[in-house]
Amino acid sequence: MYTRDTLVLLKHYLASGLSKTAIADQLGISRRLVYHLIATGQLDRELGADAAPRTRGIAGVAKLATVTPLIVARLATYPALSAVRLFAECRAAGYTGGYSQLTALVRRLRPVPEPEAVVRFETAPGVQAQFDFATVKLPWGVRYALVMVLGYSRLLYVEFVPRQTAVSVMLGMERAFAAFGGVPEHVLFDQMKSVIVDDQRPDGGRLLANAEFLRFAAHWSFQVRACRPYRAQTKGKVERPIHYLRDNFLYGRTFLGDGDLDDQCARWVRDVANVRVHGTLRERPVDRWAATERATLQPLAAHPYQSVLLPSASPPQRIDAIAPRVTVERRGLATYAALTERCA
Repeated sequence: MYTRDTLVLLKHYLASGLSKTAIADQLGISRRLVYHLIATGQLDRELGADAAPRTRGIAGVAKLATVTPLIVARLATYPALSAVRLFAECRAAGYTGGYSQLTALVRRLRPVPEPEAVVRFETAPGVQAQFDFATVKLPWGVRYALVMVLGYSRLLYVEFVPRQTAVSVMLGMERAFAAFGGVPEHVLFDQMKSVIVDDQRPDGGRLLANAEFLRFAAHWSFQVRACRPYRAQTKGKVERPIHYLRDNFLYGRTFLGDGDLDDQCARWVRDVANVRVHGTLRERPVDRWAATERATLQPLAAHPYQSVLLPSASPPQRIDAIAPRVTVERRGLATYAALTERCA
């Protein structure tokens, strides 16, 4: 689709000596359309013989054409310059058209900034794991998917817990280490309060981790790392599996309760998630882990961590099945007495 503004600006750009490719980029149309408008005489027809009924609109477009080079030059140097500021500068340069027309032109001409590049950071085998929670709403209540992934092989561990507490994190990590067959050198977390007390790095300070969790980390011989605030994309190795968990496992499935959820999740991790061909690595996580990463992990601790401060983890209330609602008919005792006499 194109408008009279497009035709006027096209004629102006041609007169200015711009190439047809550059004109197509400026107008947001294809080069094929540019050639078509020129070859079929659309410029002469719209701006010549048929211009009389639309003199007012074409006059406005012509006014825009006089300040278009100024706007292009200013936006090339200062891409974020506001339309209000450009309108004032164009007024000072002799522009007598309206603000709304100029705003629409600025919107079309403003350069689109390139998205910030995020460099993928790959780690050596056995060096890093990433940890995170995902909130999941189920018919019987909210559960939290505890997700941990090895950085090199992308081997995945998932379980569901009722609360995001320090005890849940520690017990879940111990089960993840057992599933991985070892412990990585460090584990990367988000800014979760059960692990990170305060992050003063943006102000030149240091990362302050939960003292009890630091003792847990020392017991299992790994270092605590945390994403910098507002830079969660550095934890993409676990963010993407969470999206994968939601799309490939949770969506479209029915669960009878916590026991069924855990059973289906364990089979999905074993039979689907860890044996698929990973989109980035082009290898199966289980193969990459077995061939290289498993041997580079640190050995498991001799026994689980025993906290002297936190209460021992009591078994959470679980919903093993959702019982269907059954309507029970209530009758008086006389009714049952009569039935007994009749049967006798």
